[in-house]
Amino acid sequence: MALQKKDFIAIEFTGRVKGGEVFDSNVKEHLEKLHSGHNHPVETKPFIFCLGEGMFLKGVDKFLIGKDIGEYDLSLNPEDAFGKRDPKLIQMVPLKTFKDSNLNPIPGSVFNFDGRIAKVLTVTSGRVIIDFNNPLAGKGVEYKIKILKKIDSLDEKIKSLNEFFLGSQELKFNVSGKKISIEIPQELSSFAELFKDKYKEMLGMDVEMKLTESVKSEKDNSK
Repeated sequence: MALQKKDFIAIEFTGRVKGGEVFDSNVKEHLEKLHSGHNHPVETKPFIFCLGEGMFLKGVDKFLIGKDIGEYDLSLNPEDAFGKRDPKLIQMVPLKTFKDSNLNPIPGSVFNFDGRIAKVLTVTSGRVIIDFNNPLAGKGVEYKIKILKKIDSLDEKIKSLNEFFLGSQELKFNVSGKKISIEIPQELSSFAELFKDKYKEMLGMDVEMKLTESVKSEKDNSK
């Protein structure tokens, strides 16, 4: 059966720069190389997402609609991947801005400017040139995709959205008729309201975000 927009699917994938290195993957052998040098074990699992809803790279998302369960290779130009490089996103920031925050900019270092990631290109007397372009902007990329299955379980769909938008599969939720109630800790309340409509759009159900107190860890409870 051909996959349609709004279908939830589970995939394994590996993305690499055309003719170059892997930049993203949830396949164990590739993920271990990406995280080589780290001492913690690498955990992998299928990525579950809703087709055609912007949860994956737009070129891949578009390609998968109409496909069947199976393995696919695709090549994307920059426009369908991470976009073209925009010269306007290369900007000058006074060195004082970094010094006031006790930061030491060196070429190649990466900083977070109010949620925008930028790479330092050059540092001269009093000036720092930074690049807000995505590191993969302007590059063609290749993906190997293995569609494992279509997800029919509503619980799995909700858990996948909880992890994607709110960073946790473990949030408690209840389904009653055409309504979903999700328990949200206080610190996630702003994110929950921001993405509430996306849940409704993808699942076709009314969604209620119920605020709860943050759950303390076992360590905290033992004090």
